[in-house]
Amino acid sequence: MKDLMISIENCQKIIQATISKTTPLLLSATAGKAKCCIFKVSNTFIGNSYQPSVVSIGPYHHGKPNLKMIEEHKWRYLGSLLSRTKEKSGKTLSDYLLSIKPLEADAKECYSETIQLESDKFLEMMVLDGCFILEIFLKVNNPQLFEHDDPLNTMAWILPSLYRDFLRLENQIPFFILEKLFEISKLTDHKLESGTTLSLLALQFFNRIMLRPLKVIEKCGRKLGGKHLHLLDLVHSSYTYELKIPSPIKVTETPIIHCISKLRRSGIKLNQVKDQEISFLAVKFKNGAIEMPTLTIDVFMTSFLLNCLALEQHHYYISKHFTAYATLLDCLVESNKDIGYLCDCNVVKNDYGTDAEVAHFINTMGKDVVFDIDQSYLSELFKDVDKYYQKCWNVQWTGFKQKYFNSPWSFISALAASVALVLTFAQTFYAIYGYVHPQ
Repeated sequence: MKDLMISIENCQKIIQATISKTTPLLLSATAGKAKCCIFKVSNTFIGNSYQPSVVSIGPYHHGKPNLKMIEEHKWRYLGSLLSRTKEKSGKTLSDYLLSIKPLEADAKECYSETIQLESDKFLEMMVLDGCFILEIFLKVNNPQLFEHDDPLNTMAWILPSLYRDFLRLENQIPFFILEKLFEISKLTDHKLESGTTLSLLALQFFNRIMLRPLKVIEKCGRKLGGKHLHLLDLVHSSYTYELKIPSPIKVTETPIIHCISKLRRSGIKLNQVKDQEISFLAVKFKNGAIEMPTLTIDVFMTSFLLNCLALEQHHYYISKHFTAYATLLDCLVESNKDIGYLCDCNVVKNDYGTDAEVAHFINTMGKDVVFDIDQSYLSELFKDVDKYYQKCWNVQWTGFKQKYFNSPWSFISALAASVALVLTFAQTFYAIYGYVHPQ
């Protein structure tokens, strides 16, 4: 046990040595290629939602002073993982390092910036960060593995911060590195169900904050397999893999639709889809109603949405479904009143702030994004909604209903006026008839 556990003093020395040999990052020669999937986010994206708040994963933010708090816990978690590994399978730290050595070149090509770390320091970072992630997954899956006074478990704010940091675009390591480490470590937890894949274990971990039905998570774990770029790509795919881009019969320009307040005046309704098994991205237009699953907007979801958008904007081969969805929300929301209506319809659950804050987030998260709306999975919806809106009789009839049938008193007034009009017409008719045909 002693030869496996690394002291805090040694940990600090290793960290300082790594920092001193790190040089500024430069644009990689592989940036823009299919292998490149972990990006420093462009300055056109506003905010710091792409940078870690408590833990650094990978090289981009490695060694930053504001992220040192978790570093000593990484070594402690590596020690606990190694102790179980040696006990059950005889694997040591050397086995972990040797297993990913052949993957070093491919791993470096995943980053859009040139990684200037020496080979041994880079491999050490991959093993340390990767095993920390795996050990967090295993301990959350089996809380008995946590030490009694482990601050990562006892301090309530730590895990929510880790959920967000593990899904930040600048804070990723390649998925194939995690899978190789998982192959060695997966026998170290006797509580792990047989056949549990890394994809399923990761989705189960994030589901503690995303709260999707368990059968959805199990289905995603089976369907998605292990062909992922990194953790962000895995969770992104779990929401998008069933969405299809329609094949247009003829190429027509897709219109931008109006906000929900204007759409309502044309008779278009907004209905909540109560099936929790459906991705919140699965929006449809049917029988004059936009059908939308509920989207819970909170601190985690805002960070996740922004990072999915950044991933789609930086990686050419990733589907642009989140970008299309963000565009739809931006169209529907023009004011606080629109957010209020979305909340009233249970299409949006606001756990974020005021209606004004949610409206501001929605109107800015898709700012300056670039994508072809004609090639999006929502292109037919945009066309159908606009076509329905253009029918003037819908607008006129809906306006009439809202004016005269919106409340019991307005209906009674309209009915009384109609009766008076009919009686007046009848009186006029019989007066003329009696004059023309006197008895």
